[in-house]
Amino acid sequence: MAFFPTPEFTRRDWLRLGALSPLGLTTAHLAAATAPPGRKIAERCLLIFMDGGPSHIDLWDVKPKAPANIRGEFGIIQTSHPELPFTELLPGLSRHAHRFAVVRSVTHAINDHNAGSYYALTGRYPIESGQLVVNSGPENFPPVGAVLAKLRPSHGAMPDFLHIAEKQFNNGSDLPGQTAGFLGAAYDPFVTGDPSLPGYSPPGFAPLAQSSQARLQQRHDLMQRIGTAHPVDTLAAERMTLFQQQAVDLLASPTVRTAFDLSREPASLREKYGVDPGSDRSIEARKFGGLPHLGQSALLARRMLEAGVKLVTMMTGRRIDQAWDTHRDHFKLMRRALGPPFDRAVSALLDDLADRGLLDDTLVVIMGEFGRTPKVGMVTSGAGATADGRDHWPYCYSVLMAGAGVQAGALYGASDRDGGYPLRDAVSPADITATIYAALGIEPNTEIHDRQGRPYVVSSGKPIEAVLA
Repeated sequence: MAFFPTPEFTRRDWLRLGALSPLGLTTAHLAAATAPPGRKIAERCLLIFMDGGPSHIDLWDVKPKAPANIRGEFGIIQTSHPELPFTELLPGLSRHAHRFAVVRSVTHAINDHNAGSYYALTGRYPIESGQLVVNSGPENFPPVGAVLAKLRPSHGAMPDFLHIAEKQFNNGSDLPGQTAGFLGAAYDPFVTGDPSLPGYSPPGFAPLAQSSQARLQQRHDLMQRIGTAHPVDTLAAERMTLFQQQAVDLLASPTVRTAFDLSREPASLREKYGVDPGSDRSIEARKFGGLPHLGQSALLARRMLEAGVKLVTMMTGRRIDQAWDTHRDHFKLMRRALGPPFDRAVSALLDDLADRGLLDDTLVVIMGEFGRTPKVGMVTSGAGATADGRDHWPYCYSVLMAGAGVQAGALYGASDRDGGYPLRDAVSPADITATIYAALGIEPNTEIHDRQGRPYVVSSGKPIEAVLA
């Protein structure tokens, strides 16, 4: 007998329950949000990932007393937070500085983009069997979005974990930490595609003109019967089944289609976020192509949070473009290609979230995989740096948080005079993910299990209590 979804329980819920086997969690272990008395937790999270590694010194950890070859060429502006100056690149975000809890002493020693991204997105130290984790794979540790989808499923029409705009790719592989890893394909993010493109529609979203909803359902039921009669026990087959079911669920929901329709927003608001005037998309940000996707990506992120998505990851680069990886032309790129569209999009997003009351129950996190060298022209990686570039620097950088679950205006830790190393209160990426989990009401020692039934805590770090609300 065919099962038909109800508003309370969808086909996707049944698929997920099938995944909650002895190799995973049972329904009895699904985590309810918990928090100490008086602490307000976040219902959802937006993670803005500045892939490539942004320069903390040239954004929000300014060093006016350092030598010129460290402090850089940007002027410093006062912000709405009396103790948190920014550089001139962030006039829009400077109005929101009082909302941020800033951790200025994040440190690790992973100098590789892929492994560093894995560490930042999952909190898992990126060395397995003596090798750096640089590839995306089914045995990887899951990121926060996948864990949240597993432990706190919404049972709604919208995906619980969503990724804007595309999976980032570097050195022959998607960055690890973007998919659900050992939790399985049921908890992979829905990848939206680039919402700034003309006539945008999410991948595979629009049904064929001749296909009614009833015919679509008949095709799906037939496909299920064929699959049952000829089972194939492979990860690829499992992923295909889950993706096919996800497509059916999304196509069947007018609520979901409406949520993705940016044309419902006023033109003035779309322009406030930033609309691409028709740039040459073949030019990377690092070749002064800018971030043409970012404004509408940020607007889509707001719509997704408003529609009930639990965690949205928004990448600030475009596919094969580690946008903030400024080995060359660092100051020109920051001034012309990176700073203005980032400041415009994220400040408009925070305005919008605050105006709609969404910041009251949404945690916003801004981070990269590492920072950049304090000294201009210093070489720390195989890619090197020219005399006007900044190379990779994981030894000290900043993470910003705002909204629900954190204390507005909190400043934790500090870097030294040159921004090179933590001066006090050093923390790791694992501590950052533990703090995110705590803000979302999930204890970092909560257990999840891989496909072999082996237990793991969701984070081995310690929450930074000083920044939690």
